[in-house]
This record gives sequence, C-alpha cells and structure tokens, in this order.
Amino acid sequence: MTFSRFILLLVASISTVLPAHAENEISTPSTIECPIPKYTPIAEDAEIEASNDIKILSKTAMIEKEQLALFTGGVTLINKNEKLIADELEINQAQAIIKAKGDVHFQNAGIDVSAQEFQASEQSKSTTLENTSYQLANNPGHGAAERIAINADGELTLSASTFTTCYGEIPDWQLKASEIRISAAENVGEAYNAQFRLFDVPVLYIPYFTFPVTDQRKSGFLNPKIGSSSNSGIEIETPYYWNIAENMDATITPHYMSKRGLLLATEFRYLSDLQTGSIDIEYLNKDKEIVSNNDARYLARFQHTGTFSENFRVYADFTTISDDNYLTDIGSSHYNANDAYLYQIGELSYFGENWQTTAKVQDFEVLGDHIAGYRTVPQIDVSAEQNLPFANLIFDVYSELSRFESENPDLADANRYHVEAGLTLPLATPAWFVNSEVRLMQTYYQQDVQDNTPSLEENVSRTLPKVRVHGGINFDRQMSFNPEYTQTFEPQLQYLYVPNEDQSMIGLYDTAQLQDDYDGLFRDRRYSGLDRIAHANQLSWGVTNRILDPSHQELMRFSLGQILYFNEETTEDNRVISQTQESALAADVFFQLNRQWQFSGDIQYDTENSVTNKSQVNVDYHYSEKNIVQLNHRYTRDVSGSSLEQLSLLTNVEINKDWQFIGRVTQDLQQKRSLETYAGFQYESCCWAVQFAFHRHINSYFEEPSNINENREEFDSGFMIRFIVKGLNKQGQIDTDNMLNSSIFGYKRPYFLNN
Repeated sequence: MTFSRFILLLVASISTVLPAHAENEISTPSTIECPIPKYTPIAEDAEIEASNDIKILSKTAMIEKEQLALFTGGVTLINKNEKLIADELEINQAQAIIKAKGDVHFQNAGIDVSAQEFQASEQSKSTTLENTSYQLANNPGHGAAERIAINADGELTLSASTFTTCYGEIPDWQLKASEIRISAAENVGEAYNAQFRLFDVPVLYIPYFTFPVTDQRKSGFLNPKIGSSSNSGIEIETPYYWNIAENMDATITPHYMSKRGLLLATEFRYLSDLQTGSIDIEYLNKDKEIVSNNDARYLARFQHTGTFSENFRVYADFTTISDDNYLTDIGSSHYNANDAYLYQIGELSYFGENWQTTAKVQDFEVLGDHIAGYRTVPQIDVSAEQNLPFANLIFDVYSELSRFESENPDLADANRYHVEAGLTLPLATPAWFVNSEVRLMQTYYQQDVQDNTPSLEENVSRTLPKVRVHGGINFDRQMSFNPEYTQTFEPQLQYLYVPNEDQSMIGLYDTAQLQDDYDGLFRDRRYSGLDRIAHANQLSWGVTNRILDPSHQELMRFSLGQILYFNEETTEDNRVISQTQESALAADVFFQLNRQWQFSGDIQYDTENSVTNKSQVNVDYHYSEKNIVQLNHRYTRDVSGSSLEQLSLLTNVEINKDWQFIGRVTQDLQQKRSLETYAGFQYESCCWAVQFAFHRHINSYFEEPSNINENREEFDSGFMIRFIVKGLNKQGQIDTDNMLNSSIFGYKRPYFLNN
C-alpha cells in the first residue's frame, strides 16, 4: 500500500467517526468555526509535481548500487503533491523497505502528519508510523496516535488514538480509543474502548462501536435526544439507522417516556426511478398515564410522490391515529399538537399539451367531538384551454364528477356533476390591464335524502352564468425628494355578476366561506367548492400605493378596498337576506424602514357597524441572525361565536460572541391568560455547543366520550437540553431555528428582511 493511500484512509477515518442519517437536510451552518491552522508547505517544485519523478534532497548521501541508499541531514522527499522530511531516510532496495527516523514530517493536499518513525514495505504491502500527530487541511480536526499500521489487505489500525476539533492544552472535548480498525473496501470501521471526554474528564464509555469510513451510508446509532415535559416525564430517544439497500433505508427510534412507557417509532424510506415515498409508524403498546384504557396508541403515515411516462404524476398522503389526543399527549414530528384533522388523499394526474385530468380520493380524519365530514370517492376532473385565432380570446372548459360519502348516517351521500365553459379576453400593457370573462356553469346533483334532511331534494339541476370584468391602471412617478425612488398609484376595479338562485336544496359537501381580506375583494367567488355559488351584482374597488427604491425593491405599500353591492337582497339557504350596501373595508399595509425594521398588517373593518372583523399587526427587528425581535397582535371578532385576541413577543438576542438568549411569550388578551412561554440559552464555541430551555404551553385536548382524558393538566411544561459536538459527523451543525420554531405558532420569518 502506498503512503498516500494510507493518508486517504486516515482522513476518512477521523472525518466520519459516527454514522450520519442519509437524509437531505437543509440546515443553517454554524456561525462560529474553529480557526484552521495554515501550515507552510515543505517544498514546492513545479517540475517534480508535474511528473512521476521522485526528488530527494539531503546534506549527505551514501548509496550502495541496487542494495541500499542512506540519506541524512535535512532529508526532503518530493513525489508529486506528497512531501516528506526526516532527519534520516533509508531505502533498502533489496528488501523493498523505506525507513524514516527523527522528526518525520509528511504533507499532502489533505493532511499534515508528524511522527518519530516511518516504515513502508513493498514486499509485505504494509506501512507503520510511531508516535504520530496530525492536522487536517481546511479542517480544524487534529489528533494523535501512538502507532499507525496498514496491512497487506489495506486495513488500517490506529493504536491509542485521539481526535478533536478544539484547540488548547486541554481540549473542550476529545475522542479517545485504545484501537481503531478501518477497512475502506468494506466501508467499515471498528472502535474499541472508546472514551468521550469533556475538559479531559471521561463522560461516556463505549466498549465497541462501528462507523462508516466513506460517504456511503452505513447502519449505526445516531445522536440521542434527551428532554422532559409534564405530559410525558423524562424523554430519551436513541435512533438507530439501518442502511437496507442502495435505494431504501429505515430509522428505528426507541422513545422512552418515564410517565407513559416505551414508544417505538420507525421510518422506512424508498426511492425507485422517479418514485419516492416513506412509511412512518409510531406505536405505544400501553400508556401508563391512562390507567382506565389498555388500548395501544399509535400513529401511522404513508407518503408517496412520483412521475412516470412523462405525463403522469401520482401523489398519496394518508395518516391515521389511535385516538384524538395522541398528538397532544405524545406529539409527533408529522403534525402540530393543535391540528384538528388529519389529511388523507390519493391522486393520479395526467398532463397533456392543452388539457389535464386528475382522479383522486380524499378524506379528513376529524379529531375531537366534531361532526364527521365528507370524503370524495372519487373525484375526477378534466380541464382544457385553447387560444382562439382571433382577438386574443381564450376558450376553456372545466368538468368534474364527484362522489361524496360520510360515516355519519345523518348526512346524505351525493353525486355531483359539474361542467363550466367560458371565454376570457386578457389585455395587458405595462401601464394598464383589463381581463374580461363570460362563463356558463351547469351543475347536477343526485342526493340520497334522509329523514332528517327534508330540505334536500334527490335531483337538483343548477344553471348559472357569470360575467366578470377586472381592470387596473399603473401610475408611477419619481419622488420629489429623491428622483432615484419611485412612487406608484395603482387603482383597480372589478365588476362581477352572478344571478340569484336558491340553493338550499343542495347539501354542503366541500364548501366553506373564503376569507374576506384585501386580495379576496377581487375573487370571482365567495365560497370554496361548488355547492354554493353566491349571488353577485357588485363592484369591487381598490387602490395600492407603493414606494420603490432604486433597485425596485418595495419599501412601502398601502392598499385599501371594498365591495359595493347593487342588489338589495339575496337568497341564502332558502332565506331572503337583506344585503348591506357595502362590505367591510379591507386594508393591507407594509413598511420597511431599512434592512432591519419592518412593519406589516391588515384589517377588515365593518364601517356600517363600526367594528373590526379581523386584524393582524407584525413588527420585526432583524439586526442580524443573532439579534431578532418580533411582536405580533392577532384579532378575530367571531370564531365559533367567540372573539380571539392574542399578543406574541419573540426574541433572539446575542449576549456575547458565545451566548444567545431565545425567548417567546404568547398571551390570550380575551381570557387574560398565558398560552405559551419559552426561555432558552445557547452556548456555542468553535468546537461544541449546548442548548437548554424551559417551556410551558397550554394543552388543547379534544373532548371524547371515553375516559381517556383523565388526569390531564391544563398546561404542559418541561426542560430541554441538547449537546452538540462539532466535527464528528454531519449532525454537528447547530443553530437556533429549532428553538425559535418549537412552539404553538412558531417563528414567521419576514420575507423582505435580509442580512
């Protein structure tokens, strides 16, 4: 084995001490890195480096032809990009042995090695070094070994070896092992009697473990996680990564909870051509906290996406859980603890040149004491679009066939057939735009009428035309105080007409009212789905004023608009309702003082009743990645008959170059109580880091008919600690994103704030 091959094995061994999960993660790199020593090259010779020749320089030389060569006094050996210096160099040509003694120093593009003795035998294909120390190039990793040996099979053995990325007489952390054996051919390394030391104090002893020595994936344990909460007690996770095959792997994670028991979480992933997917199962055989219920608790999720035959796309996402409070009690990385339903969908789509079709089945597993909704089994839709050869006209058609079923016997199942066709005339220039649309919509329902749904009819046919004209003008001018800045004034109008028709004999299957914000003023519908097509004889107006900097980035925006209704009354669910003359006034504002300060907000104000329907205000200060403040206020006047008002403050403050504080508090102003509190600190040096935090947040339990809600507290609180060693593997990155986002609402990063 050549010495350069030995060096490659050495670099691989100390760069991948622990296995890394084969996962494409997007992570923010550490902002604090250890200084990398810049060692001076031994020698440089462009002619030697460009050829296969070996050059040896020394003060004295004694050569016995074809037998022995002895070089002494500042010996330097140069072979391409490899350089070796020593006090004495002996080449025994008869035995094919090279020996170097006294301050042996080796360099190549990847490493700088010092040793007391070096010997390489061509006959036995072995290399040994005694009393070595090394420094990686372009990497803070360094260490030592009493002896390094490479045998004829290319296996590398390091005796009494160390590795660290910290500097100083006593490194903050260091990995020691009595022996490390490495086989690059088998992509396996074995460590014996390994110690992990903090400040030269052993804190973890591992008699034996294996690790990969190349970029190839390898089975092994990943970094453990430790935490606590009042819901589950002390929590310890020890994930194990299983490299099953080139295109599939699994992560098996025993998750111990002192209050509940041992949960087993498995993640299986696969990849085949353009198809990829995963199967996740979390299983707790018996929850010790729920003494009156011996049923197992679990979560299962299947995800798949892919394309085939160029035009086809398939997508599936199915999740089910054992009980409604699984997410609140135990939690999962797949859903938030406050999610009220689980999404379940399977979809197959075909994309043609001017048309496309999709067939899907869809369901929602509703959590808590709510009326079960509808599932579509299936829904098939076809849409097509064609540019006509005159007047820029576009003809399009959309058709849909849906079957709705429900587990609730009180709800009527139904078939829905819908087709609509229309002509669109889009006209646009940089200064103005006008989009005109004429459409005819035909819908037919077949409904299984129940005794408790007498208002529904078995067969319903609905035909509605729609006329829509939407236009706007873009005015702009240079600002008087600075001609490099531009001010715009953008008025727009939309007229929408849909005739009034009673639709109370039609059930609600996939329809809900849309939000009435500023952008919603210029929609062509008030409801999602097709079960309600609202009567419209209305004019929407809106104006937007912007200020743009010389690079055309938006510094300020203010938008204001409203809908004016021309019809005095409308029919809704067999009721004649008096129509107000105007909708709520909708406003949207954005203001960026500089690259650090930003203000944004929106409001929907009912001018007729002088009340605010909904508002949200955000103030962001983003001085740097380590100095962030975000204040936001949310208000909604009617949420299931109650008003909601919340105030949140989040901050990330750099105390000094090593310490950061992360804090968050959310207050319910209506009920005058705290919703969540979080206070955490992060210490980060160049080679290790630690995060620890206290958290407390309100529990959102769903009412269930069983006694599974017994012994539950209103708030969940606990302590988290996370220790990260930099330089051991790909999991050695650290940032505060996980602390900022570990909450009910999380951190909403402002779009325009950059550093």
